[in-house]
Amino acid sequence: MVDAAGLLEGARFVPSPNCDDRPRDTPVDLLVIHSISLPPGEFGGGAVEALFTNCLDPLGHPFFAEIASMRVSAHLFLRRDGEIIQFVPFHRRAWHAGVSRWAGRERCNDFSIGVELEGSDEQPFTERQYRRLVSAVTALQATFPLVAAAGHSDIAPGRKTDPGPHFDWSRLQVTGLPRHP
Repeated sequence: MVDAAGLLEGARFVPSPNCDDRPRDTPVDLLVIHSISLPPGEFGGGAVEALFTNCLDPLGHPFFAEIASMRVSAHLFLRRDGEIIQFVPFHRRAWHAGVSRWAGRERCNDFSIGVELEGSDEQPFTERQYRRLVSAVTALQATFPLVAAAGHSDIAPGRKTDPGPHFDWSRLQVTGLPRHP
């Protein structure tokens, strides 16, 4: 269930400053699936949360120096153990898609919900992540007129590869939400 404040029931809310208002009269009709691990290929720890809240220590890992100044977020982050962290209320625009295009429309952040799965292009996602993703999508469909799901790679081809080849798109079929590149 999504409450009146735009928060997903059962998610831990950690507010990110990396968001703003969506354009008026813009329906939220796209779900964008991402994957992230920090440092790359490593799971667990608080680096993703730190990145999305502008608290990433650039000295914490050599890779962090490259990304610590980035101002990014997502609506949801699904850890490998199934925990869901929400960074941005759904009625606000999270900064997850960057330069992007879908169905002839630019600026996907304006009309999408961004979900990050803790993962990488090299490894399969967990059963718990898929179960929680389906549950979250079902709750979102009760609140928003979602018509499709797309990968970050679909809306930013050539620039992004996530969620990667190990994401099983058929797992979203139970929601009735089709993949639409």
